Amino acid sequence: MVRAVTTRAAQLVDADQLRRTVARIAHEIVERHSDPSRIALVGIHSRGVPLANRLAELIGQFSGSRPIVGSVDIALYRDDVAAGTFPVVGETDLPFEPSQYAVILVDDVLYTGRTIRAAIDAVFDYGRPPLVQLAVLVDRGHRELPIRPDFVGRNLPTTPTDRIKVRLEEIDGVDEIVLMSEDV
Repeated sequence: MVRAVTTRAAQLVDADQLRRTVARIAHEIVERHSDPSRIALVGIHSRGVPLANRLAELIGQFSGSRPIVGSVDIALYRDDVAAGTFPVVGETDLPFEPSQYAVILVDDVLYTGRTIRAAIDAVFDYGRPPLVQLAVLVDRGHRELPIRPDFVGRNLPTTPTDRIKVRLEEIDGVDEIVLMSEDV
């Protein structure tokens, strides 16, 4: 007997809620870093990059000092890429000396922790920051590595088969967070 699988999508966070969530993360960063000019926000491709830029803009508005922003591509640092596949490699742009800044990695969804481990490895290839922290829009649980975010927009418990889709205006034309669930 073959069972039909259907996918349901439910919007969990709309554009206004997402905007407020990012603003709250920015406020928390300002509260924990008295001098934002000494931090670097490093967005993980792809949706971590616009989030890092949004955070930097808000931190600048809230504190009067905009942190430096960079980006990191982790394609070559993944430990879970299937043998024989060739990842598409993007650009890493760290326009600062990592050893001179506290680095806050920025990503959209924290799941197993493997993306974050890869991003840490990538940044460390450029220098050793005195501090590395993690800001994520969504923590969905199910960690495989001992990775914990320092700044979390939303904790959204999921099942391992669920998917969280973050859509951002800069990439997708809309701001929202959607839960994709499969019914068997």
